[in-house]
Amino acid sequence: MDWWFSITNHQSKITNQKSKMAETPSSEQLETFANQYPNRDYVIEIVCPEFTSVCPKTGQPDFGTITFTYTPAEKCVELKSLKLYLQRYRNEGIFYETIVNRLLEDFVKACQPRRCKVVGAFTPRGGITTTVTAEFNRVG
Repeated sequence: MDWWFSITNHQSKITNQKSKMAETPSSEQLETFANQYPNRDYVIEIVCPEFTSVCPKTGQPDFGTITFTYTPAEKCVELKSLKLYLQRYRNEGIFYETIVNRLLEDFVKACQPRRCKVVGAFTPRGGITTTVTAEFNRVG
């Protein structure tokens, strides 16, 4: 019966992972770690080529590449948490402009960078390609 416990336990883990993925994306899901060079300006670029969401008008899937370019201050974003956070958009009915601006707001709230730019380059829909860019620059 050990095999039955193993299978049941594995299925339980999968169910828990799926229910966690169903959560609405929020900045609290983004984990950070201490920047080892907080007194130096340097740029980190993170490219996420498999972003998916849903068109709120048609219900059709949307696909795009999201690029985060930022200069960290005290904290850097942890990549696995960013990946899991982005996957939570998979079933969200949301416009491109809202996606990119929400991504920027959540990213800035989580890691408080000196500067950050988020670019959403979405695949063509109806023969039209859309790219949305939002930027943050810390004052002071």
